[in-house]
Amino acid sequence: MKLKKELNALDVFSIAAGAMISSGLFVLPAIAYKNAGIGMFFSYLFAGIVMLPALFSKLELTTAIPKAGGTYFFSERILGTGAGVVNGFANWFSISLKSAFALVGIGVFAGLLFPNITELQLKLIAAGACILFTLVNLFSVKLSGKLQVTLVGFLILILALFILFGYRVMDFSHFKAISNINWAQVLSTTGMVFISYGGLTKIASIAEEVKNPQKNLVKGAISAFIVVQIFYLLVIFIILGILPHAKLIDSLTPVSDAAYYFAPNSLLGRIALIITSIAAMLAFITTANAGIMAASRSPLAMSRDGLVPPFFSNISKKRKTPYVSIIITAIFMLIAIFALNIEKLAKVASLFMLMLFVMVNLSVIVIRTAKIANYKPSFKAPFYPFTQIFGVLVYLILIFTMGLFTIIIALGFTLLVLAWFFIYSRKKVQRKSAFVHMVENLTATELKGEEKQLEDELLNILIERDDIIEDRFDKLIRQAEVLDLKKAMTRDELFKTIAEIVGKKWDISPVNVEMKLKLREEEASTLIYPGVAVPHAIPHVIIEGRHRFDIILVRNKHGIKWNEQGDIVYTAFCLIGSKDERNFHLRALMFIAQILQDPNFHKEWMNARDEKELRSIILLTKRRRT
Repeated sequence: MKLKKELNALDVFSIAAGAMISSGLFVLPAIAYKNAGIGMFFSYLFAGIVMLPALFSKLELTTAIPKAGGTYFFSERILGTGAGVVNGFANWFSISLKSAFALVGIGVFAGLLFPNITELQLKLIAAGACILFTLVNLFSVKLSGKLQVTLVGFLILILALFILFGYRVMDFSHFKAISNINWAQVLSTTGMVFISYGGLTKIASIAEEVKNPQKNLVKGAISAFIVVQIFYLLVIFIILGILPHAKLIDSLTPVSDAAYYFAPNSLLGRIALIITSIAAMLAFITTANAGIMAASRSPLAMSRDGLVPPFFSNISKKRKTPYVSIIITAIFMLIAIFALNIEKLAKVASLFMLMLFVMVNLSVIVIRTAKIANYKPSFKAPFYPFTQIFGVLVYLILIFTMGLFTIIIALGFTLLVLAWFFIYSRKKVQRKSAFVHMVENLTATELKGEEKQLEDELLNILIERDDIIEDRFDKLIRQAEVLDLKKAMTRDELFKTIAEIVGKKWDISPVNVEMKLKLREEEASTLIYPGVAVPHAIPHVIIEGRHRFDIILVRNKHGIKWNEQGDIVYTAFCLIGSKDERNFHLRALMFIAQILQDPNFHKEWMNARDEKELRSIILLTKRRRT
């Protein structure tokens, strides 16, 4: 059962922004200040820049393959099933653990409002929030998205007020230390604060539920990055200008502490502290809500492929939500809240995220090199492949700066997941990845029919992405004979070839078909000029029988001499039908005219690599469907 498309660009923006504005803004600046001092401003700036390769690569992959599971789905189809399983579990655990950590983080700020609250009570509050947002996600992804929009709206409003009022009480003498910045410490701190932006790519996991994903995903994600980056830098700037060194270095709640300095030892200062503490809790809540929504889509996607038990892919018939995946993800988060050392697991989750970003950038390189016919992203990462190579190198450097203990845990995790793959999953999937296509292209090995499975799957994903409801014409195109002719010829030579195909398929005389094609052309030329640079032709003929209709697609890059006037045809749509199909014949002519009028059709048609891609171009070209 398919997931329901209910999220628009504003929902995408809110999910991405809400996932980023969390501990990275309300807790982490104080820790970053201990390492880099005033230079932490540049650490956040560099971290945002370093995030761009992962963002651009993920948007390219997501607009081409908007399927639930995000990074898992890309890497499984592109790098192979083994890599897909590792990335699927890593994505699931990373988002789940960070969401659990965000819920526990509420306690830090609840402690400011209620100083006598116990650790158990804090965890109970976190668990209650987890259950609440699980119920919201179970009920409706649209409701979850709208709730996210409201929460993020309040959060941005509070941060905007913090910047507006905070600027007025800043002490700019704090910035005298800028000349003493230790740039080595700034760069090392960049790796720590980088995770502040990691939530941005969660939108890939819910891409299947986004309306018009080729536009809304790009607009929502890029606008979220720009807005959050601006807010991060401005808030950090205000904090540095308000809090004295001694206060900032010991703070776990730097935004709220800075707000208190608006009017210290007064009711106004206390109100500012309370409001920013509420904003922090809203930030943690939005992170958890987006996390439950995104994390649950990884086991759903893996279950669809048979890599985890099938019950993970159960979808509510009424609500269209993956209720089993959501519930199990929530249980995992509750266990993390009550039983695990969240800080260490959050660090491991950060490592998983960096691993995923390496795989995402490699995936773009592989699938572009593989030249898959139906890989058609609406957004392409700029400066390919330098963007991806830069991303891979930077993320690997950040991984190796995280310490041996974390790397050992990641290696152990990878070995366990691969063991699951070899024991449970390996024999369930026989799909050829884009990596195999790439190797075969590089070694000039001809692809076999079964190795085209990925191209067929991508075609169906594109049809779903573009909300194409196939009609009879599409079904005929899927079955149509495609002639990609390799030498120049005359019109009569083409008619002879077509007649042999039609005669064999419909068990009629090829000579009779050829004669009818020639007579039809002598009565009135089928040569047309639908606003493109070169002529196309639509020869057609009536055959005996009932309910017979067929289309033959022809491309000849070398040209077909169509008449004595010297007109050269490069594209032909040959229509064959019985008399009772006259009405559909007229509709088919209308559909072909619409296809030929598309400004991109001729270029794509002439650049297509094979018959399968020629057929895909017809199926994906926009036209009116009946």
